[in-house]
Amino acid sequence: MKENNIIKKTILYDNHVRLGAKMVNYSGFYMPLQYTSSLTEHMSVRNYAGIFDVSHMGKFILKGKHSENLIQYLTTNDLSKIKIGQAQYTCLINKKGGIIDDLVIYKISKDKFLLIVNAVNIEKNKKWINDHITKYEYSDIKLIDNSLKYSLLAIQGPLSLFYIQKLTNISLNKISFYHFEIGEFSGIKNILISRTGYTGSKGVEIYVSNKNAEKIWNNILKIENKIIPCGIASRNSLRLEMGYRLYGQDLSEKITPIEANLSWIIKFEKEFIAKKILQRQKKEGKYKKFISFIIEDKNKIPREKHLLIDENDTTIGYVTSGVYSPILKKGIGLGYLTNQKKINSVFLFIRNKKIPIKMVELPFIRIKN
Repeated sequence: MKENNIIKKTILYDNHVRLGAKMVNYSGFYMPLQYTSSLTEHMSVRNYAGIFDVSHMGKFILKGKHSENLIQYLTTNDLSKIKIGQAQYTCLINKKGGIIDDLVIYKISKDKFLLIVNAVNIEKNKKWINDHITKYEYSDIKLIDNSLKYSLLAIQGPLSLFYIQKLTNISLNKISFYHFEIGEFSGIKNILISRTGYTGSKGVEIYVSNKNAEKIWNNILKIENKIIPCGIASRNSLRLEMGYRLYGQDLSEKITPIEANLSWIIKFEKEFIAKKILQRQKKEGKYKKFISFIIEDKNKIPREKHLLIDENDTTIGYVTSGVYSPILKKGIGLGYLTNQKKINSVFLFIRNKKIPIKMVELPFIRIKN
């Protein structure tokens, strides 16, 4: 079978091509890498507004009387803390405490939830959830995979809500962060609009059926030519400036949420898979440490799989994500230190050269939206 036959396309593929996007295989989908330049797109989102097609993301509906109970057991965060109309960032974990996936859960009603999962994990997540529905005989719970039936558009940037407000009667500025409303947008009813995103800049994400995705995409781009289309290259640099993790690089089934410095999404007051393992790990403190760092040398950029070494040239860790920050105008990176001993200095090993790094707290930049 040819590769072209196994790579999926979002419903907006032809639109991206017409706009001159460079298309690449990303998580099994043809996705726009960039339209003009990743720098232009990055700065537009930071200063004005941009739109992303993120329809490759998985979209599940989980419904049934016991659906919340199941999610509570399979994830680390506490779903009972959010109300209808709210969303929550959390992670699915395996029996050893490793991260199966990180996801956002939307509470549509008491017994109905929308789960936005990573594209690369769609089938794995579906099997994991369905296996537990069967195991615990939750005959009332139904998992519906709408991944290829619905699209997801992200409109991001400090002026994004102002620009698209004319397309809806929903007061976008009144939607709180990690809240959502369902209403009319661009003349189409029952559209879910959420104050979420992966860039750190103000914005919304719109969940829409494929048959209406092109209309909404085109209508947004027609708004006084103020919103530009953006690709996954700028999405990556934008998320890294905020220190947001990317599954497959910063997160995996061999990394626990404690190791990933995501303890804030672990609620030990409830019961969930691998709770005791994570409690023990947190108590003992014996685990690889997540770090975030910058490189003062503007000519050096950290990349995934670059090694981290100490003053004695001993390998003590590795880089999981790295990029040039257009805002800081220097290289930034995420990674893990695997050495349990006290370390005085950490260096990046690039092309047989020892580059000093400076560890910093996240986010790398502070944004006023």
